[in-house]
Amino acid sequence: MAVDTPSQSVAKAAGDTVARGRSRGTGTPRRAAKRSLSTYWYAWALVAPVVVVIGVIIGYPLVRGVYLSFTDANERNVARSIGVNEIPATYEFVGLDNYTDAITGNQFLGTLGWTIVWTVSCVAITFALGLSLANILNRRIAGRSVYRLLLILPWAVPGFVSVFAWRFLYDERRGMLNQILTGAGIDGIPWLNDPTWAKFSVILVNVWLGIPFMMVALLGGLQSIPGELYEAAEMDGASAWQRFRHITMPGLRSVSTTVILLSTIWTFNMFPVIFLLTRGGPGEATQILVTQAYKFSFEISPRDFAQSSTWGVLILVLLMLFAAVYRRVLRKQGEVW
Repeated sequence: MAVDTPSQSVAKAAGDTVARGRSRGTGTPRRAAKRSLSTYWYAWALVAPVVVVIGVIIGYPLVRGVYLSFTDANERNVARSIGVNEIPATYEFVGLDNYTDAITGNQFLGTLGWTIVWTVSCVAITFALGLSLANILNRRIAGRSVYRLLLILPWAVPGFVSVFAWRFLYDERRGMLNQILTGAGIDGIPWLNDPTWAKFSVILVNVWLGIPFMMVALLGGLQSIPGELYEAAEMDGASAWQRFRHITMPGLRSVSTTVILLSTIWTFNMFPVIFLLTRGGPGEATQILVTQAYKFSFEISPRDFAQSSTWGVLILVLLMLFAAVYRRVLRKQGEVW
């Protein structure tokens, strides 16, 4: 009677496992999918409407925008109706010409440069202030609940209301800020009419709007750090800076990476603040990529749908590249994201 070697026994066991898997309907992807659909049909039924809505609201405009970016579509050559007359589209496929013009042109590169400055400045200042306020509110201080409510208030107010309020404050003649300066014997500042001051003003407003989210997220991360770590470090003679550096920051790493990524994406595409406060002015001083793409489609004449779509696709590509690089850096540091 022949005796199987260990390797032969392992091979037989593997073969039996595969055979049993196939008999249960899990041996092939198609059978696994059918089994999953029959077992969890209710879950698929609940998810299906959401998938359809997302496909209609996001998927179709995205595909349509990518297609238009390869054409010369504008207000004059797209399909349109004039009374009872239907005018067919006459725009043509131009390949990568729009992307070449955008990337090699001064307008895109100049707008991209300010967009990067705007994004980095807002995210860095918002994170620093949010972390400072979160550390303060994480301590036992009198009226802590009231302070939390007041600091979250800018987040609760609709964004356009907050921007209009700041626009009133920035008014060069009747604004409260200039009235305070004038009362102190200081000349009023052209907050929204000078390129440098306009950039400072939009950054200030966006930071004011972004601090509550950053503070709440980081405060939740601080409260998840065990207090015993701070007590042990204090007993060992660690200073406040050493406790912050070696306990607080490592403990907040997972939360910080997430909020920085989200804040970067939101700020990069922060349309309401720029559009409602300065409309990209004075001139083009505060124009960021997303507001310039809007301008191509709705403000210039003839409206350039192809150029607007091209800028939109480039914005998407830039954010995807940033997310990929960001993920790669985190993985090198041992973070899972």
